[in-house]
Amino acid sequence: MKAFEINAHGIGRAFPVYTVAELSANHNQDFEQAVAMVRAANDAGADAIKLQTYTPDTITIRSDKEYFRIGGGTLWDGRTLHDLYGEAFTPWEWQPKLKALANELGMDLFSSAFDPSAVDFLEKMGVPVHKIASFEIVDIPLIQKMARTGKPLIISTGMATLEEIEEAVNTARSAGAKQLALLKCTSAYPAPPEQMNLKAIPDLAARFNVPVGLSDHTFGIAVPVAAVTLGACIVEKHFTLSRTTPGPDSAFSLEPQEFKAMVDAIRVVEKALGTIQYGPSEQEAKSRVFRRSLFVVKDVKAGEVFTAQNLRSIRPSNGLPPKYLREVLGRHAARDIERGTPLAWELVG
Repeated sequence: MKAFEINAHGIGRAFPVYTVAELSANHNQDFEQAVAMVRAANDAGADAIKLQTYTPDTITIRSDKEYFRIGGGTLWDGRTLHDLYGEAFTPWEWQPKLKALANELGMDLFSSAFDPSAVDFLEKMGVPVHKIASFEIVDIPLIQKMARTGKPLIISTGMATLEEIEEAVNTARSAGAKQLALLKCTSAYPAPPEQMNLKAIPDLAARFNVPVGLSDHTFGIAVPVAAVTLGACIVEKHFTLSRTTPGPDSAFSLEPQEFKAMVDAIRVVEKALGTIQYGPSEQEAKSRVFRRSLFVVKDVKAGEVFTAQNLRSIRPSNGLPPKYLREVLGRHAARDIERGTPLAWELVG
């Protein structure tokens, strides 16, 4: 796997999982609320803040035609794209200020750009990495423009076929992207756990030789934590101060205490994954003394036969290993042996 860095954060299996708080539209067009979200995400342990850089007119057009009206069982059915994005977009003049705050707090800040003008804007802002959203994975010119910046590139793969992912990866590499990561994503809002197919994470990593993470829209924290056990190197989750505050995607976003619980669980999982190792750990070594072994459990006279009544496999481990029980039964004691004596070969005649 070709690991890389975003600022000081290593991205790859050998590094801590890179946790990303997606602000999306949960600021509700209130700059002070966006500032509070950045601060809360930092307190919750996020490594990075992610924004979305578009306006309603850079991502779609104002139209009531059926093509532009949302349907299909989403949270936003019946609304037009232009109307939804008008509510959801993050004002561009906020974004440098939010980046300065995030950096001051020790976090990265980057964004999904949705058209070439957004890439240019983010380049002037000095973001450390670019992001292709799932819906834009088929926008080959946009991928090329991001890749040509020479910065790391993260591509979400929601809805994409394997052929589309291959085309996006090949496009990025041909355009100069040398630091590339993919995010497994299910573009449903919210996403049912049974449609997450997390087993694709190690498969994507093997196919494309890149770090793979998760962009998650499920409720709760179980799915992203599970993804880490399968090799996810990045976890991106929508973030809100409170789900009681209405917003386009607050319903499937994590509140600060939940995001912190997710980060804490991920850090525990990282420790638990460890390495491929057999034999006792440092703590286990202290317990080996309590393994079973052969002990004389009744007083035995010299010459007396060892039987199942006077010789047993019990704890602790000071005697011969239990595998020798059959070999010793029927043989004679070499001397008098007191009850509670661990059996040794010199005691067997």
